[in-house]
Amino acid sequence: MNGNDFVKLALQSPLHVFMGDTLLLTVTGCKTGRNISVPVNFYREGNTFWIISSRNRKWWRNLLRGAEVGMRVHGRDLIGFGEAILDEAAVAAQLGEYVRHLPVSARYLGLRVENGIPNCEDIGRLAKERLFIRICMKE
Repeated sequence: MNGNDFVKLALQSPLHVFMGDTLLLTVTGCKTGRNISVPVNFYREGNTFWIISSRNRKWWRNLLRGAEVGMRVHGRDLIGFGEAILDEAAVAAQLGEYVRHLPVSARYLGLRVENGIPNCEDIGRLAKERLFIRICMKE
């Protein structure tokens, strides 16, 4: 069992209350049709969830054209429409919001923040390395 397996189990159990802003995202593989579940950190604005990922990962490629996704959030199963945002300018713009909502993520991302303002050089570098997944909840 690796770390992700443990997090997946915790998110599907009563232990989810200790997982904070982590959800279990399930996407359907475009080629295989199999479900792929990954634990990810998120922040929420109304009915929109924002998730950041490395461009080196592969699971998000199933959302290039947009697709329905399942989420296990705070012990509840939800359905939404997810899409990958790759445009570097859009990613750079969203990075500041992400770090504002999840300040601890700045350290993990290697983003320097002074007086609440993210470093522009770091934002530019990260926009090339990262992408966002935007998930809009289905009503």
